[in-house]
Amino acid sequence: MQRALFRRSAPLAQQAAAAFDNQLAARSAPLLQRGDRSMSSLTIPPPACMLRPLEAPLRYLFGPGPSNVPPRILAAQGRPIIGHLHPEMYTIMNDIQRGIQYIFQTENNMTIAMSGSGHAAMECAVFNTVEPGESVLVAINGIWGERVAEIAERMGANVHRMVKAPGGYFSNKEIEQAVKKHKPVLFFLTHGESSAGLCHPVDGIGDICRKHNCLFLVDTVASLGAAPIFMDKQNIDILYSGSQKALNAPPGTAPISFNERACHKMFNRKTKPVSYLFDMTHLSNYWGCDGQPARLYHHTGPVSGFFALRESLAIIAEKGLEESWRKHKEVADYLYRGLEDLGLKLFIPEAELRLPSVTTIAIPDGYNWRELLAYIMKHHQMEMTGGLGPSIGMVIRIGLMGYNCEKSNVDMALNALADALTNCKKSKV
Repeated sequence: MQRALFRRSAPLAQQAAAAFDNQLAARSAPLLQRGDRSMSSLTIPPPACMLRPLEAPLRYLFGPGPSNVPPRILAAQGRPIIGHLHPEMYTIMNDIQRGIQYIFQTENNMTIAMSGSGHAAMECAVFNTVEPGESVLVAINGIWGERVAEIAERMGANVHRMVKAPGGYFSNKEIEQAVKKHKPVLFFLTHGESSAGLCHPVDGIGDICRKHNCLFLVDTVASLGAAPIFMDKQNIDILYSGSQKALNAPPGTAPISFNERACHKMFNRKTKPVSYLFDMTHLSNYWGCDGQPARLYHHTGPVSGFFALRESLAIIAEKGLEESWRKHKEVADYLYRGLEDLGLKLFIPEAELRLPSVTTIAIPDGYNWRELLAYIMKHHQMEMTGGLGPSIGMVIRIGLMGYNCEKSNVDMALNALADALTNCKKSKV
């Protein structure tokens, strides 16, 4: 079914481009003829690879992301480009803001989409709210806390780490004790820790941070659209995500939102943020959040990427956010039962702590996880992945999110796993 959908979507993205290409070819023909008559001064010839057509295989992306993109979003991204400062582009950006506010469940005015992946939003959050020498507390139970800690250290923050093994979670009591001890200006927590398959509880943590005058920063790159999150109700000060997982847009844009507490901190700094590109003083104007009558040039945003992000947010708005949460849970539960029927062990034992979008299984005894994944890719054209960061060698990760969140895809994934377990060598040790 997916193969047919992808084939049908190709003409949608190509029709407008074909007419445009014909016009350009007619205009450029005389120039090319004149160029052929001149002596070339080039010493580096055209690379042979650039004289071949682009080839990209169709694969089932059942890993932690990116996920397969629906034809409707591919078609939106393939629409004719417009200027990044055109009024129509500002309208699209305004639509994106409203869509992010809906999926974040926030009324924050300071809500934008970064030009970049989730890492761009991660750095934007830290760079704008933390100054050199300030205390930052980071909860680490997978790779994303490690990344934030390193980012904060690189810009001169005094970083304190709360560390647990992949799959571990922090109680509110532990968090409050650490906040009291280190007195951070910012506390970071990953809601959807995709490297371990954990969906961390959030309730009450925002209250702790407000009690101790600390900003609460939450990463929802892997969980947004798949697991409930309520930015305003849960007193989250800064929330960010990425476009390429349950949102189902291609990688390259990253929603982020700051509440009034966060805005007060970042717009009353003593020093400028270390990044010009991620400086919210400029980005807030570019996105029309600063109340100024004119939006000024800051950088060239990814126009086609914004087309795709707007369409992905529209799809979720049409279906309903609660329905998206419900479906991800239903399909994840179906996957859990199938994995257990194969004799596999789920890495996160507590069902309520499992991330619906990315499921982790303990590597089965006696198998080389790399061989299992290579076999599945070779024989089924299907991506599953191993661990990431501290979970490498501990888990295999299966992601079924957004467009891929279907029971039929669960059946395909289980069939591929069963085939690999049957045909890959098992050590006797």
